[in-house]
Amino acid sequence: MQKKRILPYIIMGILKQNPNSTDKELTNQFNEEISEFWKASHSQIYPELKKMLADDWITETQRENNEKEINYSLTKKGALQLENWIKQPITELAVSHDLFSLKLFFINDQNDPRIAELINEEKALIKTQLQHLYARKKLLFDGQKDIEKNYGHYLILTRAISRNEGQLEWLNSL
Repeated sequence: MQKKRILPYIIMGILKQNPNSTDKELTNQFNEEISEFWKASHSQIYPELKKMLADDWITETQRENNEKEINYSLTKKGALQLENWIKQPITELAVSHDLFSLKLFFINDQNDPRIAELINEEKALIKTQLQHLYARKKLLFDGQKDIEKNYGHYLILTRAISRNEGQLEWLNSL
């Protein structure tokens, strides 16, 4: 079964919030903001931009102060595509690539020493992720006005914090 393309909608959402972004600025958004719930590399983003240009969902213009940099903006057709995608009901849960769970699933013996190793590795990763998430929350949402300005982002960030805190609590109970 062919996987539905989600990346163009994420890119269009970024361009709606940050018009005239370069491909580097788009990649930075994935690394700084979107990484809290979605991953994409420059090597994935660049080909998707080309497809989106061909679909007339975005336009490109040369940056005035640098001929090599290109700015991308959402077209009316792209804005409509994004709005229609947001309106579509979610009909299935998206399962992320959780290597910890996958590896743990295949260990049958409860005394297998790899279980403790996996748990300790996962705890360390989650603690690092939580530090990052707490710092982002403090930086981006210092007051109620900041929350109101980007409420959806705030909800996703607090969801990520809650999910990680819950996962850490579960791991500590083992």
